Amino acid sequence: MEKYAIAPQVDFVLIAGDLFEHRTIQPATLNQAQLALQALKEAGIPVLAIEGNHDNRPYGTKTSWLRYLASWGLLILLEPGDTAAGEPFYFPWDGERGGYIDLECGVRVLGSYWYGSTAPKAIEQISEAIAQLPPTPYPNILMFHHGMEGQISRYQGALRYADVAPLKAAGVNYLALGHIHKNYEVEGWIFNPGSTEANSVEEAGFDRGVYSVEISRGQVRAELKQDYQQRSIVRLKLTLRGTESLEEVELGAIAQVQTAITQGKIDPTAQPIVELRIDGQVGFDRLELDIRKLQQPLQEMSNALIFLLKYQADAIAYASHLAEDASRIQIEQEVFMDLVVAHNTYKKRAPELAQGLIALKDLQMEGRSELEMYNFVQTLLHNDPSS
Repeated sequence: MEKYAIAPQVDFVLIAGDLFEHRTIQPATLNQAQLALQALKEAGIPVLAIEGNHDNRPYGTKTSWLRYLASWGLLILLEPGDTAAGEPFYFPWDGERGGYIDLECGVRVLGSYWYGSTAPKAIEQISEAIAQLPPTPYPNILMFHHGMEGQISRYQGALRYADVAPLKAAGVNYLALGHIHKNYEVEGWIFNPGSTEANSVEEAGFDRGVYSVEISRGQVRAELKQDYQQRSIVRLKLTLRGTESLEEVELGAIAQVQTAITQGKIDPTAQPIVELRIDGQVGFDRLELDIRKLQQPLQEMSNALIFLLKYQADAIAYASHLAEDASRIQIEQEVFMDLVVAHNTYKKRAPELAQGLIALKDLQMEGRSELEMYNFVQTLLHNDPSS
């Protein structure tokens, strides 16, 4: 705001929805928004906004946090009228309510809602409403909270270009989109800057920022500004072969972070967001690796604001072939062999330990005491011929 709005004294600022990530927000988050908006107000720069799907009012309530900020004069919330109550779809901002505003700088800005799956139908309604407005020589800017198809994967309900084309025919010179956190432009009149910060590690590779826009004689020049402090996101990966011991896995994770610091990928002074993904196979019970305990030193080393340790390794599975006529003793022997061989610590003694587990099972079936069985196990584990 300071670098790209206040310093160059722009004519106005647009927020095309999702100022907040949640309808329920922390006091510090609201305070941060108020301070930024207050700075713009003191600089004489109006802020025009619409509600997105994350910050619109919950069902059954009459207000939202954007309405709250508007009530304090920190932004102008542009909303279409209630046509069911007899209001026109678009009426001019009157100081408290309105669907559009003609700014002194020579631009008409129109608002909208979050329409979800009904967006194509809403666009038809918006286009008709724009055509019914008083004529203006000004360029038309429409804020709309939705995404275009082909920009990100796994996004259902994205708009096709044919869906938004009626807006251009109705005279919209600049369609200011929100919703998708990735920067993109379409056909020189549809612009989505992306979020100012990454919302998840999956967005680490997205271009994003804010647009500095000039509109002159219907011609649009939008420049994506990214030269501000964006918290870095570092994604690391450790793939296991299944031969590592528990201690070697822990040391390998530490080495991954240390190497990233040495190579300059992680700057501890910048408090980055770091993700370490551990995958592959482990030759021990995967639950033996204490993720919380390991995560603490990794976070301290990297000085990460958030350290995500994703443990997605699978335990090695062994399955011996058994004949259809195998006896119960043969089946037990093979089952216990599979269990022992899958553990790095014990696999060298697999035949002996498998036989010992069968003996332990027999003791249990005979009703022997827990102390007797405990001593048996102690003797079995410590009776290592190789030691």
